[in-house]
Amino acid sequence: MNLKQINKKVKYGISGVLILFISFGIFAFNESRDFKLVKNIEVFSNLLREINYFYVDDTDPEKMIKTGIDAMLKTLDPYTVYIPEEELDNFNFMTTGQYGGVGSLIRKSGEYIVISEVYKGFPADHAGLKAGDLIVEINGKSTKGLSTTEVSELMKGTPDSEIKITVQRYNSKEYLTKTITRKEISIPSVPYYGMLNEETGYIRLTGFTKNASGEVRSAMLKLKKNHHPSSLILDLRGNPGGLLIESVKITNLFVNKGMEVVSTRGKVKEYYQSYKTPDQPVDKHIALAIIVDRGSASASEIVAGAIQDLDRGVILGERTYGKGLVQTTRPLGYNNQLKVTTAKYYIPSGRCIQALDYSHRNEDGSVGHIPDSLISEFITHNGRKVYDGGGIAPDIKVEPGDASSLTIQLFTQFLFFDYATKYASLNESIPPVDKYIFSDTDFEDFKSFVKGKNFQYENRSSIVLQDLVKQIKKDKKYELTSTDLDELEKKLSPNVDTDLDKNKKEIIEFLTTEIVGRYYYQAGGIKSTLKWDKGIGKAIQILSDDKQYSSILNVTDQKAIAASN
Repeated sequence: MNLKQINKKVKYGISGVLILFISFGIFAFNESRDFKLVKNIEVFSNLLREINYFYVDDTDPEKMIKTGIDAMLKTLDPYTVYIPEEELDNFNFMTTGQYGGVGSLIRKSGEYIVISEVYKGFPADHAGLKAGDLIVEINGKSTKGLSTTEVSELMKGTPDSEIKITVQRYNSKEYLTKTITRKEISIPSVPYYGMLNEETGYIRLTGFTKNASGEVRSAMLKLKKNHHPSSLILDLRGNPGGLLIESVKITNLFVNKGMEVVSTRGKVKEYYQSYKTPDQPVDKHIALAIIVDRGSASASEIVAGAIQDLDRGVILGERTYGKGLVQTTRPLGYNNQLKVTTAKYYIPSGRCIQALDYSHRNEDGSVGHIPDSLISEFITHNGRKVYDGGGIAPDIKVEPGDASSLTIQLFTQFLFFDYATKYASLNESIPPVDKYIFSDTDFEDFKSFVKGKNFQYENRSSIVLQDLVKQIKKDKKYELTSTDLDELEKKLSPNVDTDLDKNKKEIIEFLTTEIVGRYYYQAGGIKSTLKWDKGIGKAIQILSDDKQYSSILNVTDQKAIAASN
């Protein structure tokens, strides 16, 4: 292909895209803006053509355009993104929870990849793979030096196709090769549900993928049939959201048919929509508590916000993330997609909970929160005051409590994970989740394990002290305070042996969860955390006190709550 043909291809390719957009009426909003758009696309086309010809080294036009697209979209919001064909499977997994593979999670471990979790009942589980197994080969190809993304792509594939995975098990020099038939993997949105006591049911929802509402409905019906709970906790902590329609259907499980859950408003008329509950509820009488945290976003906030605005249940935990934007996917041709923010959403009181104002950036390009002067007051169904401009504020605030520096660094250095791998290699089974106890003898063994790894850590106090000393020296005050500072430094200096004992309780909680997960999978790991959970303890206390529950929702009794919804 000669220069003229290349230039012609680049020019007419981009011009063709422009003509296509115009033919669909995308730019029919403003004549002046349309001219600027046409002009700048022509400039961009000319620039690409000139670089393609004149730049001193060979260039990759596709890579350059991808870089330009990503940079352009960064000026908008983090949710408007370009999805090239090769990333479409990952995007589909985020919305459906389905992919073709073996059913495991992986992470980097030195030069290799290690299996970090195996999903119960999927091919990896049936083949006997375990968390902690080091993946050394896939289909005869060494995985040494490969990234998690590269290994993940090798493990994925068409359902019913075969893959050979060679692993090295903990404390063994032998290799095990497993021939596994890939299947369509569908990760559940409800990894665990059960009864916390005789009266209170519990459902953990981790995402709003396709049919999440069906999973929550099924869990509710089974709890009602088998245990007849009078109250229910829906746990949305760490849930980043997903499909908007699933949030409507989940809210519908608790409120009457025909109630507006959320409405969307955008620049294009088709994105002005009102979403109302389509069906009769599963239970509009059951006392309801929803637990949220800073990781609860998007569809999680729609459910929590709608339940709060309709005064259907009590919201506990931390203020939520604050994502009040709706995304839609638009085809770009050649299996490429654009996920673009098309609207803002508004919950029943009329408030939008978007926390960051991407349309009005600071001079340095940073994004600020909605200023207090622009935050508005709204009223719930029962007359309670709620506010927009920054997530869902819980009715009852429950701080999760910060883990110590020691515990955090034991976790981030994978010492909990590695010890659980060792533990599972030495213990074929453990008692049921609610009866398992990590003993004092086990804890002493863990301490020896940690010290044998030459574990070193810095605590936050020592880091703050170092910064303070630097400032004192700048202020020429060090000589006056050096003795006191030296004494303080000695007291704050990390001592692994002593600090392990001081943080024994929370360390045992982390270890218990990690170990139980090796035997009872994700559901067992979740169940093991419930007895220590401050948020769940507070929710149970409120749900068991009819007077307090009704007082929070500003009603006289529970029947009035159900009647109003």
